[in-house]
Amino acid sequence: MSKRKLKRQLGLAQVVMLGTAGTIAAEIFVLTGHAAGMAGPATVLALLIGGLLSYAVALNYCELATAYPVAGGAMSYVREAYGTGLLSYLVGTMDCLSSTFYAALSAVGFSYSLQLFIPSLPIVPVAIAVVLVFVALNIFGVTKVGNAQIVLGGILLAVFVIYVIAGFAHPQGFNWQTFIAGESIFVHQSVWANISRILATIALVYNAYVGFEVIADDAEEVSNPDRNIPWGILISLTLTTVIYVTVSLVTLGTVPWQELAGSETALTDAVRHFIPGWGVPMLAIAGMIATLTSINSAMLSATREAFTLGRDGVWPAFFSKLSGFRTPWVSIIIIGGISALIAAIGVVDFLSYISASGYLFVLFWGSLSMIRLRKRYPNLRRPFKAPWFPFTAYAAGAACILIIAFAEIRALAFGAAILALFTVLRYAGPAIARKLPVRSGIGEPEPGKERIVVSVANPQTAKSLIYLAGILAEATVDPYICALTVNVDPKHLSSRTAHRLARNLSPEQRGMLQGAIAELQQRNIAAYTKMRTAENIAEGILAEIGQRSNVNLLMVGWPGPLSPEQLVENPINLVLQKAHTNVAVLLNRGLLSQPLRRILVPVGGGPHSRMALRLAYEIAETEKARVTALRVLKGVVDEDAEELEDQTLWLGEIIEEVLGVVPPNFTLLARCAKTIQEGVLGETERQPYQLIAMGASEEWASRTRLFGSVDDWVADQAPCSVLLCRRYEPVAVSWLRRSVKRIEREYERESPPPPSRKTIKGE
Repeated sequence: MSKRKLKRQLGLAQVVMLGTAGTIAAEIFVLTGHAAGMAGPATVLALLIGGLLSYAVALNYCELATAYPVAGGAMSYVREAYGTGLLSYLVGTMDCLSSTFYAALSAVGFSYSLQLFIPSLPIVPVAIAVVLVFVALNIFGVTKVGNAQIVLGGILLAVFVIYVIAGFAHPQGFNWQTFIAGESIFVHQSVWANISRILATIALVYNAYVGFEVIADDAEEVSNPDRNIPWGILISLTLTTVIYVTVSLVTLGTVPWQELAGSETALTDAVRHFIPGWGVPMLAIAGMIATLTSINSAMLSATREAFTLGRDGVWPAFFSKLSGFRTPWVSIIIIGGISALIAAIGVVDFLSYISASGYLFVLFWGSLSMIRLRKRYPNLRRPFKAPWFPFTAYAAGAACILIIAFAEIRALAFGAAILALFTVLRYAGPAIARKLPVRSGIGEPEPGKERIVVSVANPQTAKSLIYLAGILAEATVDPYICALTVNVDPKHLSSRTAHRLARNLSPEQRGMLQGAIAELQQRNIAAYTKMRTAENIAEGILAEIGQRSNVNLLMVGWPGPLSPEQLVENPINLVLQKAHTNVAVLLNRGLLSQPLRRILVPVGGGPHSRMALRLAYEIAETEKARVTALRVLKGVVDEDAEELEDQTLWLGEIIEEVLGVVPPNFTLLARCAKTIQEGVLGETERQPYQLIAMGASEEWASRTRLFGSVDDWVADQAPCSVLLCRRYEPVAVSWLRRSVKRIEREYERESPPPPSRKTIKGE
């Protein structure tokens, strides 16, 4: 039920090249001539200003991407700051589409570069073909993408170094008089005309500087994100700015800007003067390499955005499907297909405007989200904190607005149309979905869909159970929640307690249940009610679970302390023993009356405590809560710093096995106590918790305790709500695991522990 995770595989060199070589593409090769036609020699100044303005955004992204090192980039930050409403949806959508357009722009640039070798080569078919090549490369794994970026980016940077050095050193290269054309760098009549043309030029090429944004989009795949993300962003932006300014200076100082105006081969026009013979082929190859790396990074960014949109339920769930290579193959195929179709437009400057305007919308809200996040979560772990806050955030927002104001009107109109279209889809989609039978609570879900069955035999716990089920449902893809009521003929009941549990719902209770279901449906979670008639509650629940194999979790209410006689006939105990699915039992102590901020998970290492870890993680992700994973050293009174450190490291290993990584909202804690119970309750006295999630001990299988003496005692004494978990195992697997553990315990009793270690007894 956990969210799908990407694998952290990208090192610093790969990250830097994704940010650097990923943007040095169509802008410098294809747009230099277009920019020269707009601003003349002031193109160099426009590129310098664009780079400096980008540092404000880059510093913001360093902080945001290290605080939230997950896929999605700006969408993730806006969602954390402003919630999961329309704004985060539009930011994520525009980010994805802008990268898709940028991939198409780069593919067109590649075709123009290739034409230098094969003049008769058609632009559009080549652009489509190269997009499809990178679709395949992205499917086979992000490491292949990163390694390709290092090789291609290294060649590209070497070519630019040669170009700049040769351009300044050769007599036929850079000349100041050529650069200013005998006048000045400002070629228009009035001050305002020059300023407006410079701003329009920045708007044209601004997406040349947002290559670092791909690093934030792919933060979930960056290893050591605290270090590699900020270094990668700042290094890549600096390299990009230096290259753009020096290359444009050499180009416009070698060939008069009037001759380059409107040219889409400005660099090759210039290199003929100072590297005759092999200079043009070198630049042509570099142009092809640059556009290939740009396609590579843009595809990576767009597909990870689509993956996040699908994983969060904003776009259709199939966008979040992962291949055996841990890559979002459905997103890659769909985004690649759209990019190929867009490349067929073939209008370079228009594509650049569309891409730039979309990026500016994203960067504007991404930067402003930092202001709200600083206020909303002042104690959030921030490995990198942007200097001069809040100046950087306001400066980034102002720069984006200024540049948008001078963007090409057709691109702005196109961007506005996209925003309007997806706004309609945002509101119309759920409204249509709610009219479907399954969304309105009528009928059964599709057989292949996962289900969370909530037993509401006890009306007093129904609302809290459904509330918690809704939280868990938001952490998976397209589940169904079934609120199950079992009607029992009283003549089949043998105890007063069972009779109380089996009573039918009153009209008031039924209204409360329907209200809880309606709340889930408003959150776009599929939920429905169902009633079964059976001889007893356990039989009705087991029949519902056994009818289909798609029940992923059964949730029931805590029956309270039970004597051995009551335990035998209690329906919860019978379900725990016989249900072929995972079971979670909730003891509610005001779960709905206060925000869920802290969750405590005692970890013993077995399958049931691992299930508790996973459920706690999913609840915390949805509720923005913190989780404390607690390891209690039973029977150890005197604290041993070395032993506590060792057990804390062991906790980290267990969490990584279960979740793939230790999430930033997890705290790892090892404590010494005479008993597990004292250790757990001692932690609840140290700081307040709203929920304890515990896995069953091995005692539950002996049928003498509901979950085990430790679990039952903690549930009875804890000051907060408790969620007890039993993970389903086939009988043979469970017997084998318990037998191996029993042998290990006997061996430990016979063998004295090493002098440097204490004997630790877990749950």
